[in-house]
Amino acid sequence: NINPVKDKNVLLKPNFNTADPFPGSTHNDTLINLILHLKKMGAKGITIGERSGPPDTADVMKGKGIYELCKKYDVGLINFEELPSDQWVKIKPKESHWNDGFYVAKPVIDSECIVSTCCLKTHGYGGVFTMSLKLSVGVTHKKNMTELHTSFRSMKKMIAEINQAYNPSLILLDAIEAFTDGGPARGTRKKADVIIAGTDRIAIDAVGIAILKELGSNKAIMERKIFEQEQIARAVELGLGVSKPEDIEIVTDDEDGNKYAARLLEILSKG
Repeated sequence: NINPVKDKNVLLKPNFNTADPFPGSTHNDTLINLILHLKKMGAKGITIGERSGPPDTADVMKGKGIYELCKKYDVGLINFEELPSDQWVKIKPKESHWNDGFYVAKPVIDSECIVSTCCLKTHGYGGVFTMSLKLSVGVTHKKNMTELHTSFRSMKKMIAEINQAYNPSLILLDAIEAFTDGGPARGTRKKADVIIAGTDRIAIDAVGIAILKELGSNKAIMERKIFEQEQIARAVELGLGVSKPEDIEIVTDDEDGNKYAARLLEILSKG
């Protein structure tokens, strides 16, 4: 019974890092059904906004058929990579591991309602996992990526710090399938058959890691407690959401869901 999108212009942020098949990128079926549901919830308008990388964003959107999708479902589209320099806002948090802050697309800063949809996957290049917190890398300028990708000791903290720039009103984590190792574009694929929705990025990612643990994942996931993962620990320090497993509530609508939620809550409680 949460409806943060009614009568709002929604900026919809997917995972189009590359055009690789789901869960390498947001599944078009998920995107279409989310668009239809947001319209049913009373959204005034919907605009997809994204920056991909390393591939060019336009090539990724073309590869995924996003231009045709937007036309068919009457949805706007902003390629952040094509924004002029005056459409970027420098964010310089007081407490940050970024040398001189980072740039965020102005449509994100100006948006009255942001809905994000992420995938469930491990990340083989330094992030450990990529869900709702790491999705925010796609709202930053491409020129910030050199610093992020070369800051091996601080990378996970820097990912969390990007999230200070905005607050999503709704987050959808598509875990129908997941990468339990490898990622972000390709990896070991397992079926979880679950979709998680919520309003708290830390809670979403913590539950996502619990799902990975339940499926059986790599050492970086299995051998570290959930709230000790650096992305999550730094996000907690910054007050971006829940601070401990006990703060997380999982609401389901059937008995199978209740049983699954109980397993996830047990994993969360044990870390």
